[in-house]
Amino acid sequence: MKKTTRLALLAVGGIVLILFFFDVLYIVSETNQVIITQFGEPMGGTVSNPGLHIKAPMIQKANYFEKRWLEWDGDAEEITTKDKKFIWIDSYARWRISDPLIFFQRVKDERGAQSRIDDILDGATRNTVANYDLIELVRTSNREFELSEESAILDVPTEALKVEAGRDMISQLILEKASQITPEFGVELKDLKIKRLNYTNKVQDKVFDRMIAERQRIAAKYRSEGDGESARIRGQKERELKRIESGAYKTAQELMGKADGQAARIYAAAYNLDPEFYSFLKTLDTYRTTIDSNTTLLMSTDSEYFKYFKRSDR
Repeated sequence: MKKTTRLALLAVGGIVLILFFFDVLYIVSETNQVIITQFGEPMGGTVSNPGLHIKAPMIQKANYFEKRWLEWDGDAEEITTKDKKFIWIDSYARWRISDPLIFFQRVKDERGAQSRIDDILDGATRNTVANYDLIELVRTSNREFELSEESAILDVPTEALKVEAGRDMISQLILEKASQITPEFGVELKDLKIKRLNYTNKVQDKVFDRMIAERQRIAAKYRSEGDGESARIRGQKERELKRIESGAYKTAQELMGKADGQAARIYAAAYNLDPEFYSFLKTLDTYRTTIDSNTTLLMSTDSEYFKYFKRSDR
């Protein structure tokens, strides 16, 4: 029984010794930095050298903080520009814990830091954007702007597309303003960028309606130009057709006139050769065109119409 108790005590003592050993030692990696606290109060400075370190067991605690740059990706917020445009701005930045002791005292952990960064960057963004027109946020530089045909129809003045600051400079101003505040809780900011901007829903609907109206106006202009061109082509076709028909009619009349003249000359020549024979032929033609099986004529026998019949009876 005594032996069993002794073994149990040895086992418990071994476990306590192991726990004591692990509680005394803590490891700092290349990506971490540590603040030692005793009963919740910081003791000493920041431990940033990688390796195995010792602390007082049970009463002291190792609080780990990242050395690496961390990502901040805020929620899109509604902001009014200097020219009274209501827009959504979505931005992101990188930050790191520059002073772990102040960081621990002021915000405790990364969640608290993210909340404070949200407030600081949102305020800096709102105050900065309010001093610039929308075009300053859209464009980065004054490189040559090529207007499309639709933009030219909309009469967009080139001067209105010039910027004095541009998106990159505005982002840098936001970063500078926020960076003046964040060291108060041990945070350093870096690389703030505007990820996305857009009109608010109400303004967006109005913009889309205006874009639709402008495109409809452009379409109506194109249709009007097309109708005008179509009318011009049809008019040109009608004029050309009438010119051709008039020329053809003139040529036909000239040919018919020449033919009638030629026929008249031939008839005259034939009549002069034998007037009696010519009269006979013309009379036969008259018989052929005026008399058929259904024709009934009531005439005197002395009529000139039957003069050749009478002569044939002699």
